[in-house]
Amino acid sequence: MRNKNATASGEEIMGGGKLLKPEKPDKVDNQHFNSIAGTIFGVMMAAAIIGAIAMQEKGISDSTIGIYAGVLMCIGIIFLFSLKVSNQWEKAVILRFGKFHGLRGPGVFWIIPIVDNIVNWIDQRVMVTPFAAEKTLTKDTVPVDVDAVLFWMVWDAEKASLEVADYRAAIAWAAQTALREIIGQMDLANILVGRSKMDADLQHIIDERTTPWGISVQSVEIRDVIIPQDLEDTMSRQAQAERERQARVILGESEKQIAASFSEASEAYIDNPTALHLRAMNMLFEGLKEKGALVIVPSSAVESMNLGGLTGMVSLAQNTIVEKGTSTK
Repeated sequence: MRNKNATASGEEIMGGGKLLKPEKPDKVDNQHFNSIAGTIFGVMMAAAIIGAIAMQEKGISDSTIGIYAGVLMCIGIIFLFSLKVSNQWEKAVILRFGKFHGLRGPGVFWIIPIVDNIVNWIDQRVMVTPFAAEKTLTKDTVPVDVDAVLFWMVWDAEKASLEVADYRAAIAWAAQTALREIIGQMDLANILVGRSKMDADLQHIIDERTTPWGISVQSVEIRDVIIPQDLEDTMSRQAQAERERQARVILGESEKQIAASFSEASEAYIDNPTALHLRAMNMLFEGLKEKGALVIVPSSAVESMNLGGLTGMVSLAQNTIVEKGTSTK
């Protein structure tokens, strides 16, 4: 019966974090048949068949026909297995009697059938390897999922072929273990805001591990950091509370500045009650200009500014004007 911690997909659980199994690299075609050799082989086979038929019609002996066809077939087979073509970005690793003989390519080259064996075709272009670490604990014990991309290239085809069995899988595993190691050494806050430092540290660690294999790491980029949903909600509320606190602080500073301005204005009016009354009347006038406006004036202001007497005088003046107009008529 299978353990509950095992998964059907072959994932591994290590150190409280789930480490995804790297994708299996594409199978490398070590035979690498090329169209030139295939074409020459086909031409030789066709020449052997056509020549044998023509010679048979002319009554030439079967032994001669067999030798002719055999020679052409041997030449075609030699071209098929000896003539190789390497692409511009490839290096062919050749073993002779099981020992390293050399690198060939790019372009056309020859090998000795049976004696020489091409064990690997090394792609020296910049390669891209995505990798991830799931449910990995940070230094402050927060499980996070981190996705990253690794850019690397083979600078020494001999080491990449002879020093490690499968350099593609090896660099994928090295990148994942380095990522988990970095996550375990950093707090969540540093991971979220310090991605550039995390990228540099990852590149340094992975490059140290892969240099003996003839592989150079160009760069590492963190694509995404996923935190638990409940923690994300908590951080969102915390950020909102922080923004509200800053808004209240700004409002308090504004009130403080306004109070200071009023204090300076009161010093200008303290020895000049007439100016204070004029200012108050101007404020009252500005408030009554709007149609339908309602202004509430404190009783102390009415007494100190004699607004009741002023109102009575205004009413008396209006009544006098109305009476003069009536008598005139």
